[in-house]
Amino acid sequence: MTLTSDPKVAAPQDDAACGAVAITEWRHRDGAFARTDAALAVEAPIALEYNGIAHAVMLATPRDLEDFALGFSLGEGILRDAADLYRVEIQPAAPGLTLALEVAAGAFAELKQRRRTLAGRTGCGICGTESLDQVLRPLPELALANWRLSTAALAKATAALAAAQPLLQQTGATHGAAWCALDGSLLQVREDVGRHNALDKLVGALRRAHAPTDRGFALITSRASVEMVQKAATAGISVLAAVSGPTSLAVEVARRCGLTLIGFARGANFSVYTHRARIADAPP
Repeated sequence: MTLTSDPKVAAPQDDAACGAVAITEWRHRDGAFARTDAALAVEAPIALEYNGIAHAVMLATPRDLEDFALGFSLGEGILRDAADLYRVEIQPAAPGLTLALEVAAGAFAELKQRRRTLAGRTGCGICGTESLDQVLRPLPELALANWRLSTAALAKATAALAAAQPLLQQTGATHGAAWCALDGSLLQVREDVGRHNALDKLVGALRRAHAPTDRGFALITSRASVEMVQKAATAGISVLAAVSGPTSLAVEVARRCGLTLIGFARGANFSVYTHRARIADAPP
């Protein structure tokens, strides 16, 4: 098969493909019950198979799965480049879906060398890892560019993010990950019940669109754990902003690889933990 940087996708559709399902609930407000139409975020087991070999089962929202397949594979170090993914076929498999990925022989050979079984409740990138070396894998060194991120741009992005998350508006139960321009405009947004999955989908979307990641920043609606830092750094993202706080290991890893890590990003208020030289007007 000819290698291509844009994998072909075969994706059957079903009622849950939108990411939400309708439900009737009894809502208690102001001392009284009322029957109300509502929506639930879809959470389903998603199995990933590489060249016919089962590798991982994640719980995720079954939409943007081609982005998820590519972003997960890159973020976990299974693929080094988007061109190593030839094809994704989305197959119904009770009680969820199977993503059958066809990947380059070299990538598959490396995967077999470090096989692991991974099962996370909402997309944990560490669960099932067999050794400490697999947890803190080597990351690229992120160079300091000639641009700076302004407080106004970060405030603009955080203010716009909720409105750019239709599943959140429907269900109140999903995380979001956004790729933002330096002026704070939201260029790409992906949602999922799992915070790791949302970032994987975002990275996959950027790679499939051949979008550069060396000028801009990622914004996530969760805490900044070490897995999120690793996924961002692997994708070449040098600034990661989270609406909640970071963990100690996330800060340590961000410092080592040169990533600017921002926490508690809420409007014009935020905290910078590493490499503040990328933030305009930050003290030396």
